Amino acid sequence: MDYQVIVIGSGPGGYVAAIRCAQLGMKTAIVEKYNTLGGTCLNVGCIPSKALLDSSEHFHNAEHNFAEHGIDISKPKANLTQMIKRKAGVVKSNVDGIAFLMKKNKIDVHTGVGAFVDKNTIKITPADGKEKTITGEKIIIATGSKPTPLPFAPFDKKRIISSTEALELKEIPKHLIVVGGGVIGMELGSVYARIGSKVTVVEFLDSIIPTMDGTMGKELQKATKKLGMEFFLGHKVTSIENKGKEVLLKAEDKSGKQIELKGDYCLVSIGRRPYTDGLGLDKIGIETDRGQIPVDNHLRTKVDNIYAIGDVVRGAMLAHKAEEEGVMVAEQLAGQKPHINYNLIPGVVYTWPEVASVGYSEEQLKKDGRAYKTGSFPYKALGRARASMDLDGLVKILADKNTDEILGVHIIGARAADMIAAGVVAMEYRASAEDVSRMSHAHPTYMEAVKEACLAATANRPIHM
Repeated sequence: MDYQVIVIGSGPGGYVAAIRCAQLGMKTAIVEKYNTLGGTCLNVGCIPSKALLDSSEHFHNAEHNFAEHGIDISKPKANLTQMIKRKAGVVKSNVDGIAFLMKKNKIDVHTGVGAFVDKNTIKITPADGKEKTITGEKIIIATGSKPTPLPFAPFDKKRIISSTEALELKEIPKHLIVVGGGVIGMELGSVYARIGSKVTVVEFLDSIIPTMDGTMGKELQKATKKLGMEFFLGHKVTSIENKGKEVLLKAEDKSGKQIELKGDYCLVSIGRRPYTDGLGLDKIGIETDRGQIPVDNHLRTKVDNIYAIGDVVRGAMLAHKAEEEGVMVAEQLAGQKPHINYNLIPGVVYTWPEVASVGYSEEQLKKDGRAYKTGSFPYKALGRARASMDLDGLVKILADKNTDEILGVHIIGARAADMIAAGVVAMEYRASAEDVSRMSHAHPTYMEAVKEACLAATANRPIHM
């Protein structure tokens, strides 16, 4: 065999799997369809969207908050071209970093579409140049996902767009219609709302960010309404038409009442689908289940030397989940016994305020019939939040009613994305709410809200409320 391990796909799951395999002494190769490494996350997903989110938040603060801080400037103007240019620079530095890590770890990079010839042989077809084949003892599929279109309104990449095109717009939309109030829709919707677009969100379910705790959706909707975002919840989109210079969207609520919305762009963000096109799974006898590659608890497919990780398998489509799975497979191949607690994979929405959750939601606990108690604490009662003018948000702790073990941590507010790591640590070590409430938290910090929420959950005795 040419390699001990071949990884197909260089997103967070793929490149991390390759690095860990190399660290463990395996001769490793990675196959990537595109000319840059990093997959969706680094090129057209996590990293570029956060770059635009940060730029738009700086603009929003300059326009609305600087004067209160005693910073007098003339009225700022949003330069979308420069925001996109800066974003491209951030992306380049990150993908260049991955290329460096491949060289550092002596991982061979093969550019082109990778497809199975048999269970040990991969044919690589570059965009230009000759085909070649490589062989490997073990193969890890990490080909990621693509945006899901509406069946009656495919992406035309002009007016009806996916998140990929939303990161490359040449103008600030006058009216951006967003179909889907999940993570991607809310993040990119808030980018354009901050820099002057009218943004309307149409969501089929009755709440935004519906996979998270219900309190988080309600609080985020209140916060983003302050940006001027408008919401039509419980509405089913029935048609989207590109009319040339505008888009016409029709939707109806549960009673059948119809609405029409006109905008210059429509971002469809209803989810993502596993991407296995051109992989040649039929050559090795692997069939997908609703697009996903079936795997066992060790992430092994029905073919004993082939594994699959990340967005192409079950579970949340999150970069850090894919990374953990990449490490898990690599360490298993080295004879170790790694483990992932999927309940403790955090989820984050990078709006402002940020939203972050780990563990069970209140809705899940109710559905499971589990006895629980809850404690919450608002940001507006925090000295640190008052100092920074970040008063929107709260921390919500869910704990077992009998044992006090923390079952869920849900945060909406400034720096929630970073704070949730403390919740993951507490839950990995099966801490009780009282355990956390008795730990010293630095003052003044946002993390004090976690301590206070734990006090509220333990004995309904927060100090500052």
